[in-house]
Amino acid sequence: MPSEIASLMSWTFAEEIPIPDDVSLILLQNEVPKAAYKAARDSAIFTNLRIIFRDAQGLRGKKVEIYSLPFSSINMWSSENMGVLDSDSEIELWTRSGNIKIKLGRGIDIRQLDNHITAGVCR
Repeated sequence: MPSEIASLMSWTFAEEIPIPDDVSLILLQNEVPKAAYKAARDSAIFTNLRIIFRDAQGLRGKKVEIYSLPFSSINMWSSENMGVLDSDSEIELWTRSGNIKIKLGRGIDIRQLDNHITAGVCR
């Protein structure tokens, strides 16, 4: 698997952030942003229709590649909450394109994130 695809298939969300203002430029008319998360220099925005991954590239991060994962392409998912000795929680998505692992920092509510996925997939 090329390293570019492998890095896309594994993300670590450090914290929840305000929804970026410029995300409205790529949303459909009936699409509503629900939550956004910071992942190093990158971010992910959960909407009612999809997950948008924004991958900042280059030294200054001015070039941004956007990946879009429609909820309709998610076949199954799992969520694993943090144990006593664990430092993070994890969500795994099984999609038509392969598996995506998302590690969650301590400050992220895994149940809220799980609910966003449930609402998108099970509508």
